[in-house]
Amino acid sequence: MKYHTKKKALILLADGTIFYGKAVGGREGTAVGEVCFNTGMTGYQEIFTDPSYYGQLMVTTNAHIGNYGTHQDEVESDSVKIAGLICKNFSYEYSRPSADQSLLDFLDKNNLLAISDVDTRALVSYIRDNGAMNALISTRVDEIDALKEELKKVPSMEGLELSSKVSTKEPYFYGDENAEFKISALDIGIKKNILRNLAKRGAFIKVYPYNTSFDEMKAWNPDGYFVSNGPGDPEPLTDAIAATKEMIQSNKPLFGICLGHQVLALANGVSTYKMHNGHRGINHPILNLMTGKGEITSQNHGFAVNREETEAHPELEITHTHLNDHTVAGIRMKNKDVFSVQYHPEASPGPHDADYLFDQFFDAIRSAKN
Repeated sequence: MKYHTKKKALILLADGTIFYGKAVGGREGTAVGEVCFNTGMTGYQEIFTDPSYYGQLMVTTNAHIGNYGTHQDEVESDSVKIAGLICKNFSYEYSRPSADQSLLDFLDKNNLLAISDVDTRALVSYIRDNGAMNALISTRVDEIDALKEELKKVPSMEGLELSSKVSTKEPYFYGDENAEFKISALDIGIKKNILRNLAKRGAFIKVYPYNTSFDEMKAWNPDGYFVSNGPGDPEPLTDAIAATKEMIQSNKPLFGICLGHQVLALANGVSTYKMHNGHRGINHPILNLMTGKGEITSQNHGFAVNREETEAHPELEITHTHLNDHTVAGIRMKNKDVFSVQYHPEASPGPHDADYLFDQFFDAIRSAKN
């Protein structure tokens, strides 16, 4: 069978370091992007389809990938968003009765290049020490010099605007049109599960493209605003930042997640920066400074909000902090119903540790309406 063909492949990092492996399914080609790793033991299908991972070569630290196949209800967008997959052991067969297809068939349908039989422990250790960087994966193992020249042309993730690549092209509706609340959501890379969480709490959502003006979002007369997660550097998102500033001034409740959290900070004049590696996994410990409680969270970001500027800001308060490196994991405005978190409450690895954030948003909407 075709998937037993093990064609040689390699990973070339921007600093010239090379790791070797085998092409999954005998596929040939080259894929480029920023190499990063995710420590989740499960959830590979959600990772691969998360718009926040657009343009990234994903290294999975779990030793076995594909062993439970894929399911049509476990996607976060309409297609695979990662640039390529790097793993240790790729499972061509799957054992979950409810699965729709194998991971190989899923990747083939999305034309994704994947490499297995890689020493992922060595690769992750190297990235951890040297930082996330551009890389490529390829089956052209005899063309190292040519591949190095191709890699030099790949733009850095720092300063890269990617929301336009994954955002909806036209506004659309999600949920029950007779729902109690209306929410205008700015799609800078939104996950389907966020929409599910908003809808099941009684919201009818209108989702707008990444560069939509505030006036257009306001015209629908929503009860609240939402700014989504997404890929890339937040600083180039000038339209989203401008719209968010006006959302804040509207005095209606506003909630931001991940990239939306960074955009909310920028709208308040607080800068962001590219992290050495970022946070990508489903076991990140967060401390809620308002309650003193800990949360186990899902995270996926390569940029963070400047802590010193946030602490010095007269209208902002840090609400959550990451317990591993003390980065800012949540903020709120002191005199408005405006807040955001750097992690993904809809992913719920806790499993319910962060659900209250959606409830908090709807409590604010109810109070504002009364």
